[in-house]
Amino acid sequence: MSFKIVVDSCCDLPVEYRKDNRFQVVPLILQIDEHIVVDDDTFDQADYLAKVAASDNCAKTACPSPELYMEAYTGDFDDVYVVTLSSKLSGSYNSALLGKNLYHEEKGDKNIHIFDSLSACCGEAQIAIKAFELASMGLSFEEVVAEVEKYRDEMLTYFVLDSLETLRKNGRLTGVKAIVATTLNIKPVCCGVKGEIVQKSQGIGIRKALMKMTELVAAELKDPESKTLMITHVNCYERACVVRDLLLKKIPFKKSIIVDAAGVSTTYAGDGGIVVTC
Repeated sequence: MSFKIVVDSCCDLPVEYRKDNRFQVVPLILQIDEHIVVDDDTFDQADYLAKVAASDNCAKTACPSPELYMEAYTGDFDDVYVVTLSSKLSGSYNSALLGKNLYHEEKGDKNIHIFDSLSACCGEAQIAIKAFELASMGLSFEEVVAEVEKYRDEMLTYFVLDSLETLRKNGRLTGVKAIVATTLNIKPVCCGVKGEIVQKSQGIGIRKALMKMTELVAAELKDPESKTLMITHVNCYERACVVRDLLLKKIPFKKSIIVDAAGVSTTYAGDGGIVVTC
């Protein structure tokens, strides 16, 4: 059976998958002041970060339209697996569902499943790659869906950011208590719980927060020999390497991958942000 993997542009896929024509990225739209940026292959992270740093306003994002998703489902393939941002953080999941309904109304039947990643960034990528691997092995549509949902539900998502302001101002921190001691340089260690952001710990300074994050991941992860460590970084490759090395000293992962943040991840994680999934 032929298949296609559709993801929104918060999915930080490694380059080799972005080049594979069995993947399609449906872009979100980014806005900072009067600047409108399409989160596709033309995204210039350095220019965007400069615009964000120069602005007194908060960057915003807009999810893809249902029509864009419907177009992505159209083509000569039997099965479509779609991975979106957590439905608790974005309207992308609902838009993908509406696109599926439009497709069925206008074009007829096709196997289309929308995975709510309950995550973001490299978490979406982990799920998309898992679907790709299972579909490539020849599993049935129903088997792929069941296995990927099980994989998603066992996945850990952790992150440490230099600033939570963009998330806070855009209403994405309903599960996080306000951090009042900013003068002490306290950096929260956050994780995803059923698609929502929850503060798990904190550290004074980014390095101590990152070390605390690696300890939490090591304590919670099960069956590490079968897992891939994937790290999204925003303009801080060296920091991502430090986190990778700290984790690899504690955990025998199957493999590890570091990926650059695309536009949506850059917007919410911010300059210097680190997201870890496994």
